[in-house]
Amino acid sequence: MPQLPLNGRSALVTGGARRIGRAIALALAQAGADVAITCRNSRNQAEHTTGEIAAMGRRAIALACDVRFEPSVQAAVNAAIAAFGRLDILVNNAAVFETAPLESLSLAQWDAVFETNTRGPFLVAREALPALRAARGRIINIGSLGGEHAWAVHAHYSSAKAALHMLTRTMAKAFAPEVSVNCVAPGWIEMDDRTEGEAASAARFAARTPMQRNGIADDVAQAVLFFATGPQFITGQILSVDGGLGL
Repeated sequence: MPQLPLNGRSALVTGGARRIGRAIALALAQAGADVAITCRNSRNQAEHTTGEIAAMGRRAIALACDVRFEPSVQAAVNAAIAAFGRLDILVNNAAVFETAPLESLSLAQWDAVFETNTRGPFLVAREALPALRAARGRIINIGSLGGEHAWAVHAHYSSAKAALHMLTRTMAKAFAPEVSVNCVAPGWIEMDDRTEGEAASAARFAARTPMQRNGIADDVAQAVLFFATGPQFITGQILSVDGGLGL
């Protein structure tokens, strides 16, 4: 049998219990990695996902973690390293999304998005860095098309993701040459558990997309897998996975 590209390596996926995070965790496991996932309010789903990974013959653990808080991040990263003995790949996926008019955004709304979507990846990457440097590892941040294009009713989200894109480039310089850092920026991605509002928008976005469909979670997962297994010489890149929607 051919050698799996991530055999013997381990990954940490924040927010890996469901949706895009779950697809990323499963794709890494299918490529041979042992996988730790974090969750905040999705413990049952996290245990289901780790069960799926274990069924592939990979080691998997679910860790409670709130990426907004330093002690929680430290505990989760340390637990992942202790479980697997190393850390090769970090995927900063945990995020929040909200729709709100810019003129009525409260300070609390603004801060809530930034503390998860931008401060969280910074905290997790900083804590994981010694282990990643030892392994000559990879960091893959999950950005957004909204970080490249202004979305009027998602100003705090777009701004936070734009900051994450810049943080990716900054990390790529700061953490080189041992660690490569890249970012996957999804466009409209279909979800199995989409809300009524998301369902109503799906056809409209598909019609605007040159590829004439919306993305699926596995599209994002395969882009993450590219950065996890491809040349380490690729670093500081923002890869849009949007079917051309942003063109």
